Amino acid sequence: MTAQPIESPATEAIAPQHGAEVFVPLNQLKASPKNARKTPHSAAAIEALAASIKAKGVLQPPVVEIEVNDEGGPTGNYLVTIGEGRRQALRLLSKRKAIKRTHPVKVIVDADNDAHEISLDENITREAMHPADQVEAFRRLAEEKGYGPEEIGARFGVSAHVVRQRLRLAAAAPELMTAYREERLALDQLTAFCVSEDQDRQRQVLEQIGPHTPAYAIRRAMTESKVRADDRRAAFVGSEAYEAEGGSILRDLFTEDGGGWFEDVGLLDRLVSEKLVGLADEARAREGWKWAEAAGEYAEVSALGRVYPVAVERSEADAAAITALSEEYDRLVSETDSAEALPPEVDARLEDIDKALQALGPDFDYPVEVKARAGIMVLLGHDGLARFERGLVRPEDVVSNRAFDPEAPDIEGEDDGTGTGGDAGREGRREETEPDEGPGLSDRLLIDLTAHKTMGLRDAVQADAAAALATVVHALALQVFYPGYGMWTPLQLRLTVNGLDRLAPGVEDGPAGRRVRDRCEAWGARLPERADALWEVLAPMRRADLLDLMACCVGVGLYAVRDPHDRRPGALALAERLATEVGLDMAGTWSATAASYFSRVAKARVLEDVTGATNAEEADRIAGFKKGDMAEAAERLVEGKGWLPAVLRTEPAVSEAEGEAAPADGEGEATDADAYPLAAE
Repeated sequence: MTAQPIESPATEAIAPQHGAEVFVPLNQLKASPKNARKTPHSAAAIEALAASIKAKGVLQPPVVEIEVNDEGGPTGNYLVTIGEGRRQALRLLSKRKAIKRTHPVKVIVDADNDAHEISLDENITREAMHPADQVEAFRRLAEEKGYGPEEIGARFGVSAHVVRQRLRLAAAAPELMTAYREERLALDQLTAFCVSEDQDRQRQVLEQIGPHTPAYAIRRAMTESKVRADDRRAAFVGSEAYEAEGGSILRDLFTEDGGGWFEDVGLLDRLVSEKLVGLADEARAREGWKWAEAAGEYAEVSALGRVYPVAVERSEADAAAITALSEEYDRLVSETDSAEALPPEVDARLEDIDKALQALGPDFDYPVEVKARAGIMVLLGHDGLARFERGLVRPEDVVSNRAFDPEAPDIEGEDDGTGTGGDAGREGRREETEPDEGPGLSDRLLIDLTAHKTMGLRDAVQADAAAALATVVHALALQVFYPGYGMWTPLQLRLTVNGLDRLAPGVEDGPAGRRVRDRCEAWGARLPERADALWEVLAPMRRADLLDLMACCVGVGLYAVRDPHDRRPGALALAERLATEVGLDMAGTWSATAASYFSRVAKARVLEDVTGATNAEEADRIAGFKKGDMAEAAERLVEGKGWLPAVLRTEPAVSEAEGEAAPADGEGEATDADAYPLAAE
């Protein structure tokens, strides 16, 4: 701090006159009880003043009045009427040993005016600098004096990040700054323009927008050809790897999370592909698959057949070791469940147990001979993480039926779209053969006799509910898990499994799709590899497990898509009743966004939906927006409210106590309006 000349402080004997400029020791300056400002200065304001005083001294002397004692004589102290913030900033510097407690402070004595009135006057009649002027001033300091953000921040008591924000605003096109000074642009709109320093693009967007365009819409227009930093591709590659390859990131200095946009989309996509290929190659080498490749979409996975891991056969010693380690792990977790933090020795032991269990290998794995025919695909998940799909079989790698009968044709698979079967189906198919009916029976007699046997079988199965359940589950499981073997059952039950990803890209990778796939994969691991061994596994299975497997298969076979070219009013009406029965709540599976809904309906529907989700005032506020901006605004307005379009809502179940019970099956007649409410509108 620049030293100031020290004059002899005023004394009680010689009281300074009105208007006198004197130097007073800091420890003789006191807060005035007549100061009109009762709300204390913020800590940030005092810090800023202290930084300014340290760099440049006190630029404006405080105004003081002489403190007097009970007899009316001067005490030697002075009450600060104007400049209390400067006094506190000086005291802060003294506390930090930057100046002495007796540091001389130049003040102006006011002995004539009312102290309270001039304090009020000083706070009311002044006008703060326009932010645009502050931006321009920071820019001049950077350009003319070469100050960096850190030095400017230190001289004015603000963070270097704030200075960088001001300097970014200083890079705005002159037309933008003029519009801001004339209040045709708000500060948040100006910051949205300045996410990019491309002044030509700023001018283009300025010509396109209206005066009430929200900041996020401006920011979107400024970055429409870039990829957001929270995009799954950006999260997967990472900013460090992207920048190491020469990619540039447009940083957003005006948001708390410091996000931004990856500007080179081509480079980002290439890095995603290369990383997926690298992970696939590593998995192939590590796990021993026949082939490995990267997949762009889940449809590439579901088009292939699949085999599942089988239980690993372990020695008695390994099985005993796993049991003992698992029991010890559970015991340690149970004993320390109430502790806020695990004791170091327990934490270390749990880590050792984890390593030991991993060394013993997984409970389920793919046999070596299966890996020699199957492969692995790696694709980018919705969460920005790599997803490994193992046990995939190409059509040419399916074991041919001719291995059992050279004259038999190959069995064609079905495209089930679930990732549980596909064109190739499960591995190791075995040719279906008919039992020997014995010599000398004509075709007509054979038909006659087996018709009688079929009736007997119907009678017997009707009397045995367990066998009936196993038969139904067997027929369903054949069609879901063993495509091409759907006819290997005497039950005339046809289950069609249609993929949905081609109708709604990404649906298979959504929350519900992942749960469906996980259940199928869990059951796939429990079922035998060969279709002809399925009955032996199902027949002794517990009823609860059979019901669970049946639910898995039935769920995969449901189809309630409303296609105007495939009108099934009865089926769709029953699907709605089924949704009510199971309490389906799509709010946990689907949410309305600009991409998923609002950009795909008319503006009138957007406004109607926003009114229903919020209120008419919010809808009126966005009524003048362009379609893209309206969709973005609608997404934010309904976010977190659990709103759903009518077609995704489920009617609540109504009990007889609450109202008229739903009609029994077959009662009433479903109309096209019931099945297609959107078309009826």
